[in-house]
Formats: sequence, structure tokens, C-alpha cells
Amino acid sequence: MSSKSSHSESEVPDNHVFVLFGSTGDLAKRKIIPGLFHLANAGLMPKKYRIIASAPRGHEKTTEEFRAYSRDAVEQFGSNRPQGKLWDQFNESLSFAIAETDNPEGLPAAVADAEKAIGGFVRRLYHLAVPPNAVLDLVEMLGTCGLNKNARIICEKPFGTDLDSAKKLNAAIIANFEETQVFRIDHFLGKESIDNILALRFANRMFEPLWNRDHVCFVQIDVPETLSIENRGAFYEETGAFRDMVVSHLFQVLGFIAMEQPSSLEARPLRDEVHKVFETLRPIDPKSVIRGQYEGYRSEKGVDPKSQTETFVALRAEVDNTRWKGVPFYLRTGKCMAQSRQVITIGFDEPVMRLFPESHHARNWRGNKLVVDFVDPGSIHAHFMTKEPGPQMLIEPAEMTYHYKDSFQEANNLEAYEHLILEAMLGNRALFTRSDGIERLWEVATPLLENPPPVQPYFKGSWGPDRMNDIVAPNEWCLPE
Repeated sequence: MSSKSSHSESEVPDNHVFVLFGSTGDLAKRKIIPGLFHLANAGLMPKKYRIIASAPRGHEKTTEEFRAYSRDAVEQFGSNRPQGKLWDQFNESLSFAIAETDNPEGLPAAVADAEKAIGGFVRRLYHLAVPPNAVLDLVEMLGTCGLNKNARIICEKPFGTDLDSAKKLNAAIIANFEETQVFRIDHFLGKESIDNILALRFANRMFEPLWNRDHVCFVQIDVPETLSIENRGAFYEETGAFRDMVVSHLFQVLGFIAMEQPSSLEARPLRDEVHKVFETLRPIDPKSVIRGQYEGYRSEKGVDPKSQTETFVALRAEVDNTRWKGVPFYLRTGKCMAQSRQVITIGFDEPVMRLFPESHHARNWRGNKLVVDFVDPGSIHAHFMTKEPGPQMLIEPAEMTYHYKDSFQEANNLEAYEHLILEAMLGNRALFTRSDGIERLWEVATPLLENPPPVQPYFKGSWGPDRMNDIVAPNEWCLPE
């Protein structure tokens, strides 16, 4: 869990057979395959390992074809060039096996061969980088074949599309794997800047006493994207921005911001405190939600011409406990927006008395803020008032900033997926979501899913529908800055 000053000090996982389902998909090509090679370069892969790519018949590759595919993926998206002895070792570890849920013989044989080649104790790790509708069959196939023994499984979001589907998915997983074997991945929780929220707050006495309703007037979690749905119309019609981003990502970030101090950073106490936040999160009131849809969405391939699927959502959430009661948590995300950002803003109350006259520079001052920009590598900004130089006692806004890219940590940085895959190999579940947490979040989401307000149009390149400002009034959105 903790950041290390050098990867050489980090724990190295047991010998592993890593099975990648969905190996020819976009996620595998952009993140997982390059990430595994970066871990190898950082000395964080097991001493001995094999990587088996898998896909159903019709999408299969030969081992040599998959090795060429992986080389291309690392060339395009990796942080290390595919060359030298380390690449040769990584390349040699790659193989391909067909895995069909109704005829799975090829995969058990490939796993057995890989384990024999490694020798001794070998742990299995399955990464299900597949669409949600393929997860149930794959989980049941792994259990039926006995491949669930001495294994761990990484499940990608979304974890269902509502409470009933989440319960069904969790039941199928737990029927074939123990909960301790399951790693439900949310890559936001693998980001250095999200982890650093814990360090910022609990390792610094200057912040923790202010982290409550007596001093904080609002929290914003803002994740606009300039990208469109990128030819994923059929997928997006089944999810929308709320399911895709808020339930799967932004609620998780909210849990880290609002949690009480755990007794340690081990998985159980950390996840217990996050779950307590989810338990006290009020069900979302549809009246506190604005749903939007960018102009032209209904013309996208795979989209219903009369679609009411939202590509934008802004909402107010409330944590109903002693620390946070009455403090609004504003969440916003959307496609085709003005900027791509990932920002958390903690807004602090104004002083009781306005003692100082303001300079003309302070006329647009929006109050003290602590801003965490969690686009990798990330940064932290403190906004405060200071005296303007000169003979008069005038105040003006100033800012103090910490950038990861300027620190020694940058050389040791792991991308979110790399960080989380490593934690899964080590068996550390601290940054992964519990089944009861997933189900609780779908409970919180249910009122909105059952009674969504109509979508409102917004222009591409804007910040969303005009009425989104109603959600934060009398406050303002902190983006654009």
C-alpha cells in the first residue's frame, strides 16, 4: 500500500501463471500487456512467470502471432522499449490458448504446461478483461475445470448494471472463488494521487483537523472527458455516464476522501472504513441530478435514435454521518466536454470576519481550496490569500503546488493498472472493492436508475448542460478554473 523510495525495496510476488482473458481487446493492448512488461523492467514481476493469452475460437492467435501483437502493444503504449534481455525473457513467457466456456480443454492443458515449466509452487492469476456479459460463463468455467484452486481473479468494472445484476454476479463469483481470491479492479484507486489523499490527510496534522463539516463547505470530484463514446454506442447504451463512471469510479474516490482513519493500511481495516462511508451515503435523489447528452450522440453507430442515455451527469451526494452531515459532495463527469481533467476540490468555509480589504486581483476569489489533480503523475495545490506587496494592507490569492513529476517518486511511478496488478499478485486487497460495497453502491444508485430525469442537450466542447449550475448553487463548479 505504501509508496517506496525504490522498487528494489518492494516485495516480489510468488511465481505465477498469469492468464489474460480478452487478450486481443483494447484494454489488454493499451494497459495490461505494456504494464506487465513495465513491471518486469522494474524488477517487480515474479522470479519465474508465464503469461497465457486466451480468447474463444474465432478470435484466436498462434503463440507467435500473440508475441508479435504484444511487441506492437509495448511499442505503441509502453513506457519501456521491447528490447534487450528483459524483453527476450518476457517474450519467451508469452503463449496463447483457446478457451471456450463449453469446450475449455485447451486452457487447463496450457496452465498445467506452464506450471510444469516453472516448477515448484506456482500461483494462478486470471485477469478478466472482457465485457460484462462474458464474466459469468468464464467464472463458472474456471470453477468447473478446477482452475480456481490456488488462484486469484481480477474482475473489471462494471460490476453489474443494477443491484439485481450485481448480486447475481457476486453470487456466481463466490460460488467458484472465495472472497479472498477476488480482486474487483477500479483503476482510479491505483493512481498515486488517490493513494496520496490518505498520506496528505493522515500523515499531516495541518490537514486532518480541518477535514470535517466544521471547516469544509463542499467537496467536488470532477472528471470531464473530451473523448466521445469512441464507436462504443451499443456498450454505452447499456451503461451511460452514471453507471460507467459514477458508480464504478467516482463513488470509490468519494469513499477514500470521506473515510475515517483506519487502524492500519492493511486490507481489512482500510476497506472497513471505506465501507462505512458507503453505508452512510444517502440514496441519490433524482431531483439533485442533471443528466445530459451531447448533440450528435443519437447519430452514433449502435445508438437508439430516441436514446435517453446520458453522456453527462452532475449530481449532489451526501454522507450522513457525524463528520460530513450537511456537506455536499458534487460529482460531475461527461463525454465531449471542454477539457479532460481528473480533479478533487476540497472547499473550505470563509473566515467569520472579513478583516482585510481586497485588491482588485481578489475580486474573483472563490475561497480557500485544496485541489488534488489525479491525472498521472498528479499534483496537489493549496489556494490561499496573502498580502499584496506594497504599503497598503491588501490581500490577493496565491497558490502552493506539489507536482509528482518534480519529485524523486516520478522515476519509480507505476501506472494505475501496473500498481493494481502488482497488488493482486501480492494478494493485497486494500485497493480493491468488496462485494458488499458494490451492492451498497447500487442500492444508493437505485432511486436514480428507477426514476431518471430526462436528458438535456449540450454542445460538444462545452462544460455540460446549462442547468448543471443548479446542482452546486449557491456554490460554483471549480472547473473551469
